Amino acid sequence: MMDWLRDNVWAAWLGIAVVLGLAELASLDFTLLMLAAGAITAAGVGALFPHLLWLQIVVGLVTAAAMLGAIRPLLVRKMHHTGELKTGSAHVIGRSGVVVKEIHPDGGGSIKLNGELWTARPYDDVSTIQPGTRVEVMSIDGATAVVYPIGQPIDHTLPELRGPEKTEPKDSEPPR
Repeated sequence: MMDWLRDNVWAAWLGIAVVLGLAELASLDFTLLMLAAGAITAAGVGALFPHLLWLQIVVGLVTAAAMLGAIRPLLVRKMHHTGELKTGSAHVIGRSGVVVKEIHPDGGGSIKLNGELWTARPYDDVSTIQPGTRVEVMSIDGATAVVYPIGQPIDHTLPELRGPEKTEPKDSEPPR
């Protein structure tokens, strides 16, 4: 048995890696996963140099330490510190849309937001927001978006349908 283990030490390292990997499934801490990666590299070294146990241990420890120091913090940050999941209508708060039907304090206005049509009202009791104006959703009241303008109205008509543009005379410099 000892002769087989000495000749197949890589299999022992793989066994250790599998046990650590399965234990990681229970903890979800990513520490045991990094140790399993060290055991896998030690298995690789064990396959190439079966009689150099010290080299296998050193390579496994260096790999595990590097993984714990460099990769684990990135994984933990990504998995455990993602933003709060917003569900329902809360996912539209802070998003911007465009007014498609005039918004006035009495209601009846609407906006296009993420490709959907929403009823909307202004954030105060006096504002009227014209069609084409970019707005941002401040809150949701029932099924109505409470919005405030963040830009000037966008003119969607073609220039030839608008009619002649009114231009003010400019002071021009006399020719030289």
